[in-house]
Parts: sequence; C-alpha cells; structure tokens
Amino acid sequence: MYYEIVLINRLQLKYMVKISKKYKPTKKEKFMNVKMKEYFRQKLENWKNELLKESSQTLNNLQTENEAKPDMTDRASEEIDRTFELRTRDRERKLINKIDAALRRLEDGTYGYCEETGEPISLKRLEARPVATLSLEAQEMHEKAEKRLN
Repeated sequence: MYYEIVLINRLQLKYMVKISKKYKPTKKEKFMNVKMKEYFRQKLENWKNELLKESSQTLNNLQTENEAKPDMTDRASEEIDRTFELRTRDRERKLINKIDAALRRLEDGTYGYCEETGEPISLKRLEARPVATLSLEAQEMHEKAEKRLN
C-alpha cells in the first residue's frame, strides 16, 4: 500500500491511500477500511465535481440565452425549459449538500454506518446511493411509518 501525506486546511495532515482504478470494495474486506474509505471519498468527490460542472454550464447557458424571442410559443417553450433546468439544479444543490455531509462522515468515521441502528450499511446500497445514511431495513421502516402518517 502506498501512503501519501496531504495538507488539508493548512493545519491538518492526512494520510491517504492510493487505490487502483479497478478497485471495488468487497464483503471479504474489513468494513470501512482505509482503502474502502478512500474509494468512497473519490466516488463522492467525483460526483460532486460533475454536479458543480453541470451547474456552471447551466449558469453560462442561462446568461447567454437571455435574448427575447419574438414568437410567444418560443418564449413559453424557453421559459418551461429554464424552469425545468433551475428545478434540476436546485435538486442537485441539495444533493451536493448531502455529498458534503457524507464526506464529513467519512472524516469523522461514521460513514457507512446506519444513523439509526449503528449497523453497517450494505456495500451494494452504498454503491447505488453513496450518500445513504440509513440501512435498507431502516429506510424501509421510515417509509412505512411515513405511509401510515399520510
């Protein structure tokens, strides 16, 4: 294993493991070992960077497409597209907040563990939803409780 010292926030030193691009966490490994944490950190960072890139492109598009269309149908269509795009970006902004929270959990050692039970969240679930805070069972119980309330 290779370790690299990285300066974070000018005050903290952190050791990071280099992992191969082909690495995938398995059940055979110790849950949330150093390699696994680095894998999910990279996955979350890449996802966040992609969302930020798309958001920046949307902002550029909205600024350049600010010309008035003479046809009412064109204007209406453009307004619908703009509203849809802004709604999508708002959902992505909320997702970025969840990604940041997941990165903080990685730092404090709580990432990958269910907030309700303290049990490990399955690797399959974390692969599908890296920002998950509840195990599948706890999530299902929450959803059932919500249905009963509604």
